[in-house]
Amino acid sequence: MASPHYGTLRLKIIIMTLSFSLVPLLVMGVTIYYQFSSAYNNKLMEALKTLVQNRRGSLELFFDERISQLTSVAHTHSMEQLKDEAYLNKVFHIIQSRSRSYIDIGVIDDYGNHVAYVGPYYERLKEVNYGNEEWFHKVMSSGVYISDVFLGFRKIPHFIIAVTARDGNRTWILRATINSEIIDNIVRAAQLGKKGDAFIINRNNVLQTPPRLSGELLGRPMTPDFSSYVGTNVEEMDIKGEKNLFGTTQITGKDWILVVKEDPKDEMAPLFKTQYMEALILLGGILLVVTGTILTTRSMTNELIRMEQEKAISDDLVVQSSKMAALGKLAAGIAHEINNPLAIIGEKAGWMKDLLDKEDVRNSENFEEFADCIKKIERQVERSRTITHRLLRFGRRMEPTTEEVVDINRLLAETLTFLENEALYRDITIRTEYDGGIPQVTTDSTQLQQVFLNIINNAIDAVGKGGTISIKTTLNSTNSRNVVVEIADNGPGIPKEVLGKIFDPFFTTKSPQEGTGLGLSISYSIMEKLGGRIAVASEPNEGTTFTITLPVK
Repeated sequence: MASPHYGTLRLKIIIMTLSFSLVPLLVMGVTIYYQFSSAYNNKLMEALKTLVQNRRGSLELFFDERISQLTSVAHTHSMEQLKDEAYLNKVFHIIQSRSRSYIDIGVIDDYGNHVAYVGPYYERLKEVNYGNEEWFHKVMSSGVYISDVFLGFRKIPHFIIAVTARDGNRTWILRATINSEIIDNIVRAAQLGKKGDAFIINRNNVLQTPPRLSGELLGRPMTPDFSSYVGTNVEEMDIKGEKNLFGTTQITGKDWILVVKEDPKDEMAPLFKTQYMEALILLGGILLVVTGTILTTRSMTNELIRMEQEKAISDDLVVQSSKMAALGKLAAGIAHEINNPLAIIGEKAGWMKDLLDKEDVRNSENFEEFADCIKKIERQVERSRTITHRLLRFGRRMEPTTEEVVDINRLLAETLTFLENEALYRDITIRTEYDGGIPQVTTDSTQLQQVFLNIINNAIDAVGKGGTISIKTTLNSTNSRNVVVEIADNGPGIPKEVLGKIFDPFFTTKSPQEGTGLGLSISYSIMEKLGGRIAVASEPNEGTTFTITLPVK
């Protein structure tokens, strides 16, 4: 089962990887989004500006051509010729043959009398006098005049182009009514999208062409007032919560303003489509990064878990191997411990056998001695059983547990029984100073005993013959929740240059035949697992002291 630590590690790796991967990706995506949006918006406004300028050019070209046609007719004919309506009709059909730009044509003398007329309103217009009309005076003063849309005598919206010509001392006017449908078609060509519109207004903000959505002819448009604008302009305006683009331009030669309205949603549809695509690609990239991160992190942590499990198995084998090595060293002591009880048992059993052949046991005067012998045999058997049980428990492969309540003083005393014969053989004095007031500790006695055994065994090797080993237990004076065990020897000490390496695996100052370099490394690992600490202090030629600290639980 995976440790909760790996869950936290996996979460940290995922968060860090996603942070370093997604933040640049999001920054890049947002930057591209806004840069592209700004560039497209600028391009759209530039395109609208070009559109209104093109429409303006078409209108100006149309008016210039019509004025040229009428001027040519007026200056190549006399009023007397054109007063002949049959002749005027021929001329009218000639200029209409190339374009159906006119509704009618008429000749007006310097008094405003309509002296000749060709067109569909003959009965209504033939006898009228324009002397009091505003446009009559303007064309007489300027020579060329393009009117606004007005109703006139025919009571129908229309506009005219009129030019003057001189015939002797008299000035006369050639007037033509323009086919408004042609102007409307030129303007409608600028209506784009479902909500796009285009129209012409005069300086009084009166519609001169019928818009599609923004009002009616000769009314006021349902848009901001652009009648005072000059030149060509493109701007974005908010109308009733909706953004609209307006392009305006002044028509040269006529005080009209061409207005083109566009709905940015229609024109920016390709941009929105591109932005949606970018968002989908970005979302896909994020999902790919998240999925890849999760799978990679899971694979990494699974591999770490597998490696840790293999290391744990390897460590367990090393610990077991160390135990077996220690058991081999303890064999002499164990044999001595067991042989002594067995010798006593054998002696007592032989003596009792001899007495059984000679006496009635229950009535024997030596009955008390028989009973004492049996008690001694039972005690020695129990002693031998205890020794073998300790040996078996020490050699058993066990996972650390902290559920056992342990008397540290008693555990140290039991450990010394394994080594007291070795110490006796080397003439080593082992002094103990146990604090009887220290509390019991909840820990793993087997693992802790191995730590004591490793350190005391190393002390025995260090002091050699005639040395002294001191073992002391105390309760930490500054922290009563810790029990402290000090194991000191008066050996040669450990050089300072190697003191920091003694807990490293496979580091040893002994010959390869005497040690593997794993004892102290294993002891250090065991103390970490038990929640305790192990420290060492040493001075050359003065000895070494190992201090083991255990928390009281």
